[in-house]
Amino acid sequence: MGAALHDFSTNSNACGPCPLALAAVQAADPTRYPDPQYSALKAALAQYHGVDGWRVVLAGSASEFIFRMTASLTHGGARRVHVPPHAYGDYAHAAQAWGWMQAGTPEAADLVWACEPASPSGQNHTGWPKVLERNTVVLDAAYAPLRLSGEPALTAPQRESVWQLFSPNKALGLTGVRAAYAIAPVHAQDAAAAVEAMAPSWVVGAHGVAMLLAWAQADTQAWVAQSLETLRVWKQHQLGVLDNAGWTVMPSEANFFCARPPEGHDLPALLLALRAHGIKLRDTTSFGLPGWARVGVLPPEAVDALNVALIASKVA
Repeated sequence: MGAALHDFSTNSNACGPCPLALAAVQAADPTRYPDPQYSALKAALAQYHGVDGWRVVLAGSASEFIFRMTASLTHGGARRVHVPPHAYGDYAHAAQAWGWMQAGTPEAADLVWACEPASPSGQNHTGWPKVLERNTVVLDAAYAPLRLSGEPALTAPQRESVWQLFSPNKALGLTGVRAAYAIAPVHAQDAAAAVEAMAPSWVVGAHGVAMLLAWAQADTQAWVAQSLETLRVWKQHQLGVLDNAGWTVMPSEANFFCARPPEGHDLPALLLALRAHGIKLRDTTSFGLPGWARVGVLPPEAVDALNVALIASKVA
């Protein structure tokens, strides 16, 4: 069917792309390798987060870091992972690739993955007090910059004890640019060095470097903050349209949420019907949540098109 005219399946910031970051990416020089040590980039990210430079671990993407972290811990003897019930598939995929077992509880795991706000729900992670007692906890903060309401479950001091994984391309509306980084726990210098040592040469390309440098700038952060105000207004309009159409919507603090059509409607058939109208939603069956769709917040004109498509599909 090709690209959807109105793609609600993405969690990207619909206000994007961020003009400052886009200009930086477009101005990047792809004819040269980046600095293999990434000295300026690491310094900029360390200053932005207010941390020592050794705590910044660059990654080709969030997925690349997930696999590299799992590989690094495997060499240390780790073999048990715990992931949230509904979560990004690469957490478990990486563990399976290395022959790990699923731990029944976070307390029994060598590596605990968390995401906040979580995908697909947009809700906070639960069970943090016990999780924080584990040696290796990774908080996937991909959607933290896109939080529209509520507060993080962890305080700033608590976050110092866990790995924090950032992939700013979503908040910047530049999901086609792959680059990420992690902030290591304050007492994990040896572990950070081990994960760093497993990175391939030039793990982040020129365009990724440009995006991450732009991310650390105050003007870019001001744009992101302003975009949240717009997204809040758009989200309320979108929730109202779906409520009027009889959909059930889960609570969410992010720029996306899970929704279910009225009783008696087959979701896969409905998604195909909507696709014929240029509308794409994300079936959350792969997240372990059948019968629901993840819906990203889009501008009012896209939501109006969704409403028309629902009426045409006899679901509104």
